[in-house]
Amino acid sequence: MEQLTFTRFLNHLLGPAVTVLLEALHIHVSHPDRPISNSVAMEILVALLLTIFFIAVRLRLSVEQPGALQHTVEGINGFIENLADEIIGHHSERFVPYLTVLGLFILSCNLIGLVPGLESPTAVPTVPLGCALLTWFYYHYAGIQGNGWGYLKHFIGPQEGIPWWARIIMLILLPPIELVSHLARVLSLTVRLFANMFAGEMVTLVFFSLVPLGLPILFEGLHIGVSFIQTYIFVLLATVYLGEAVAHEH
Repeated sequence: MEQLTFTRFLNHLLGPAVTVLLEALHIHVSHPDRPISNSVAMEILVALLLTIFFIAVRLRLSVEQPGALQHTVEGINGFIENLADEIIGHHSERFVPYLTVLGLFILSCNLIGLVPGLESPTAVPTVPLGCALLTWFYYHYAGIQGNGWGYLKHFIGPQEGIPWWARIIMLILLPPIELVSHLARVLSLTVRLFANMFAGEMVTLVFFSLVPLGLPILFEGLHIGVSFIQTYIFVLLATVYLGEAVAHEH
């Protein structure tokens, strides 16, 4: 795969050190001279851009004269707060920072491919998978933190008010079913985001190669719409999973 300019820069700057680190961890490196892939480079670029964005917001915070940037960020934060409050309910504010950063990261990864010379890292399956796994571990951690180890009871179903033989059957059947169900969430989050972004990238690329101007611009607009929709769906599902995990009915 051809390296992007930013990827080439990172490999020139950090490639040898990354190769040494990966080999020390006994991870096979297919291309020791360029261990950093385009998708990883784009993630790093997005992280850098978001860091600069957050610093700029922090430096411009003002109670008396809030600027357009502050209003925009407050609007995003308020939207996530309302979503979390409606779905999770009480004490949902502690999850807002994670959901906000998750949403901004995914949205930025989706949209960065519109910039010439760059590509969307979410069009590579490992990036949506990473976001899905992080969310998966986070909502389980939140469930244990909120309900103690009693959180694991929902893996075996209700045990009160049912015959002993039914409890035994549930202990045998429900844990693997619940485990598969939760693992399927990782697959669902990954495939939905990856498939939509990959398809959008490919359609835009094909039409740009056939028709240089005009029609491809419409697909760029479609790509932007899909980027926002997929970000919203990912954050929405993450909020639903957190709400289920911290509910006190476990």
